[in-house]
Amino acid sequence: MATIAVDDRPGGPSGPAPATPRTSRRRPGSRLKLRNTLIGWSFILPNFLGFAVLTLVPVITLFYMSFTSWNVFGVAEWIGLDNFTRMVQDASYHKALFNTVYYAAIHIPLTLVASLSLALLLNRKLRGVAFFRTVAFFPYITSIVAIAVVWNMLFSPEFGPINQFLGSLGIANPPGWTMSADWSMPAVILVSTWRDMGYYMLLFLAGLQTVPGELYEAARVDGANAWQRFWNVTIPCLRPTTFFVTVMLTINSFKIFDLILVMTNGGPGQSTLVLSQYIYVKGFVENQFGYASAVAVSLFMICIAVTIFQFLWNRRRDA
Repeated sequence: MATIAVDDRPGGPSGPAPATPRTSRRRPGSRLKLRNTLIGWSFILPNFLGFAVLTLVPVITLFYMSFTSWNVFGVAEWIGLDNFTRMVQDASYHKALFNTVYYAAIHIPLTLVASLSLALLLNRKLRGVAFFRTVAFFPYITSIVAIAVVWNMLFSPEFGPINQFLGSLGIANPPGWTMSADWSMPAVILVSTWRDMGYYMLLFLAGLQTVPGELYEAARVDGANAWQRFWNVTIPCLRPTTFFVTVMLTINSFKIFDLILVMTNGGPGQSTLVLSQYIYVKGFVENQFGYASAVAVSLFMICIAVTIFQFLWNRRRDA
C-alpha cells in the first residue's frame, strides 16, 4: 500500500517557507582590528594633543594677530594689512631678510660638505673611532652660551689666538671678526657650522651604513677609482639622507636665533640681525606683537616655500 507524505508546513506543499532569522556575526579578526586601532590611537593621541595645544593653536593665533595691533595690554585692534604694508617699507626688515638669506646660503652648503666629509672619515673601522665620533658630536649638545663666550675670546681682534696665528703668518691687518660689520656674519657662520656638523654627521653615518658593500665591490671590479666609487655609488645611495638633511638644515638656518643673540646680539649695527631676532625685538622688547606676528608669518611662508621647492626638485630628480 502506497504511503502518502503529508506536508504539514504552514501554507501546504506549495506554501512559502518560513523566514530564517538572520544572526549578526562579526567577521573573524574584526575585534582584533578594532583593538589594534584603539592601541594605535592611544599612542598617537598624546602627541597630537601636544601638537595641537603647543603648535597648531599658536600658529592659528599668530595668523590672526598679524592683522591686528596689540601691545599686550587691552584688546587687539583689527587693522587689516597695515602690518604687512609697513613690513614692505621697513628698511630694518629688509636688512634682516638679507642677513637671513646670506647666512642660509653659506651655512647650508658649508655644513653639508663638512658633515659629509666627517661622516666619510669616521665611517671606517679604525681604532678609537667611537671616541672621535663622540668628540665631533659634543659641540652640538654643549651650552650655546659657553660656545659663544669661548669663540668670542678666540675671535678677539687684539688678544685672540686666531688673529695672533694669522699675524704670525705675516697678515698685517687680520679681520676684526665679531667686532667688524664685514666679518661678523662669516664668524657666526663658522661657529654655527662647527657646532652643527656633528649632528648631521650622525645622519650621514646612518645613511652610509645602509649602502650595500656589493656595489663597491662591483665598482672595484669594473676598475672604478675612489672618486668614481664615491660619485657613482655613495652619492646616489645617500640621496634620501641628503634630501632629509638639506630640508632640516634649511629650516634651521632660516630660523637661526640663539647663537646670534648670545654671540653678537645682531651687531655690530645690524650686520648680523636676522628675522628671528627681529621678531624677538619687535615683540618682546618693543611690545609690537601685531607687527612681530606679521614678520613671523613672512618667515613661516618663506620656510614653507623653500621646503615645497625642495620637495618638488627632489621628486623631479627621482622621476
